[in-house]
Amino acid sequence: IDESLPLSAPPKPSSNKTSGTGVLSQMKKKFSVFMKPHVKSSKTDAANRSHCEYAKLETQGNDSRHVEKKKPHKDPLLQLVSLQRASGSWLLDADLAAVLGKTREEVEKAKPGQAKQEVWTTILALIWLHGFKKDQKEEWELLSLKAALWLNDQNASFVPECVAAGNTLLACSVEIEALGI
Repeated sequence: IDESLPLSAPPKPSSNKTSGTGVLSQMKKKFSVFMKPHVKSSKTDAANRSHCEYAKLETQGNDSRHVEKKKPHKDPLLQLVSLQRASGSWLLDADLAAVLGKTREEVEKAKPGQAKQEVWTTILALIWLHGFKKDQKEEWELLSLKAALWLNDQNASFVPECVAAGNTLLACSVEIEALGI
């Protein structure tokens, strides 16, 4: 509670309806005092604010109100999960390439000759999961199984070449057997 604010009795109803100082107007004014954002000043809060961006919402006269808006922290595993298609495959786009730590062009350039793009990117996603998120396997194991089933249904050729090229691109050493394909 802010002790600097005066406590007073509720405003008396006004008989002058055109003045704009009726009960509702007065209540809105008093209520708005309580709705102003408070500024935190501790050292730990300052550290937390360094991870946030400030958005200036409203300026009224000399009164500026700022509200902290958190920058989205994107977990690469969650991004990869959200990019998987219902079929179990992944399509190459800038977001998938970013999760892999590469550009779309780098991923396209590393694809073995005749391999289908969707097969290639699905294998890359599996290699990334096994190579970089092994400690979270409980979280992505079913996702991986779905992708492996999709790959097996494709009767894709060039799978060993895709796994080798994917390991090279992502600097991993994941065995084809580990991928379930």
